[in-house]
Amino acid sequence: MNRLQAIREVRNRLAAGGATVGSWMQLADTNVAELLASGGYDWIALDCEHAHFSLSSYPDLFRAIEAGGALPMARVATPAVINCRQALDAGAAGVVIPMVTSAEQIRALVSGCHWPPKGTRGVGLTRANRFGMDFDAYVAEAQEALVVAQIEHVDAIAELPAIARVEGLDAVMIGPYDLSASLGCTGELTNPRVLDAIERIRSACREHGMPVGTHVVTPDPDALRTRIAEGYQFVAYGVDTTFLRSVSGRPTA
Repeated sequence: MNRLQAIREVRNRLAAGGATVGSWMQLADTNVAELLASGGYDWIALDCEHAHFSLSSYPDLFRAIEAGGALPMARVATPAVINCRQALDAGAAGVVIPMVTSAEQIRALVSGCHWPPKGTRGVGLTRANRFGMDFDAYVAEAQEALVVAQIEHVDAIAELPAIARVEGLDAVMIGPYDLSASLGCTGELTNPRVLDAIERIRSACREHGMPVGTHVVTPDPDALRTRIAEGYQFVAYGVDTTFLRSVSGRPTA
C-alpha cells in the first residue's frame, strides 16, 4: 500500500465509523521512530507541541516511521498554517492541530494544508515529493492531507457545530489536560466539569457526524478497548516516553 492509499484507508475507516489507532513520539530518535511504528499502528505523530523536535529532524523521523510501516504525522506546535506546511513539506501525511477554537480558524488551517485547487498551501519541490522526483504523483496526495483538530478549550465547545461542518476536517480530538485548565481545574480529569465538557464535545460530534478522538496516555489494552467501545475513532495510544517509563523501573529483589 502506498502512502496515498494509506491516507485514504484511514479516512475511509473514520467515515465508516471505525477506529484508527496511532501513538505519539516525544523522543527525537529515528531508531525509536522505526521501532514504535513497527508495532502495528496506523500512524505515529511527532508531538511538536510539547517535545523538542527541530525542523531539520522531521524528514529523517518521518522516513523512519514509514520504514516501520505507519503513516507519519505531526501534532504541530501551534495552530498556525506555517507549522502545518513545514510538517507536510517534510513528509507528514497529516497534522493534528492544537487549540482549535472556531470554524473560521480551522477552515483557514485546512486550506493551508492542501495544494490548490483544494487549498492555498504553497507548491514546491520538497522532501514530501522527493524534491521533485515524485512531483506528479504527489499532486494527488497534496489534495488529501489528513487534518485533525484538537478541541481543548471550553470556548471551542459552542463552536463545535460549525467546526464539524468544515470541509476537509477529518476528525476532532479531545485534549483533556488543556480542557481542564480552561475550566479552572488543571489536571483534574475526573472533575465533573471536565467530564461534562467531554460529554458535550462527544455529543456535538455525534450529532454532526464528526469522528472524535482521545488519548489513552498510560499504556493499557483494556482502556484502549473501552475507549473504542465508547465510540472514539481517532485514538492515540501511549507515548514513546510512557512506554519506556512503564518498563524501565528497576525491579525489586
